[in-house]
Amino acid sequence: MKLTIRKRLLGTIPLLEVVQQEKRNESMPLIVYYHGWQSSKELVLTQGRKLAEAGFRVLLPDAANHGERKQQITKVPSLTFWQSIHTNLFEFGYIVNHFKQLGLVEDQIAVGGVSMGGITTCALLTNHPEIKAAACIMGSPKPVAYRERIFAYAEEMGRFYPKDYESLLAWIPYYDLSRQPEKLAGRPVLFWHGNQDVVVPYEDTAEFVAENPEANLTFIEEDEKHLVKVPTMDQITAFFVKELLEAQSSIPDLEN
Repeated sequence: MKLTIRKRLLGTIPLLEVVQQEKRNESMPLIVYYHGWQSSKELVLTQGRKLAEAGFRVLLPDAANHGERKQQITKVPSLTFWQSIHTNLFEFGYIVNHFKQLGLVEDQIAVGGVSMGGITTCALLTNHPEIKAAACIMGSPKPVAYRERIFAYAEEMGRFYPKDYESLLAWIPYYDLSRQPEKLAGRPVLFWHGNQDVVVPYEDTAEFVAENPEANLTFIEEDEKHLVKVPTMDQITAFFVKELLEAQSSIPDLEN
């Protein structure tokens, strides 16, 4: 099977489009997959290849301040980090709309991401009911708790932070999935997290899953740190195949 990896520039958003070559001009299920902090779209390309081989059109964008959009990290605690996530949220609809206008996607839309990309994924679920399935890989559905943790660390280290820190980041509670789990609305979500992760706390993910036993969540925890290995990528791919491709094929054709 031959894949096409096409470098695109949507406005100011550099991204890689990964798709089976023979189906590149067909409407296919779409997955937007986000990289992590201080990473780039190229570093999630292995995952993108696996998803494309399984039958998805995969889009790997560079977040603001990353990859081809690399900027120096500001000395103000967490500004660059939250700005990158906020920009992801602004740009998601623009990216999907572009491919809809091309006739390359209909209603099978999914999202996933690693670390910062996982935080982005959970945030998108709060305001985008068109997303059919999602995978949060060592990210967090509790961005408010993460914001408070960064703030506490900055105080402890004696670093400068704005007095109106919380007001400047007042958008975060509106995108905190743990504060509005009803927004999941039965949609399947995969959470994967290493229980030795000290970068994005495993506990926040584990608590969220425990707090929402009726939700359609798959939780995989492993004895790992903040690292995604190839077997995990295979699990992510299998999840999307099951929840999008196989689920779609099981829907009866009412026209016949």
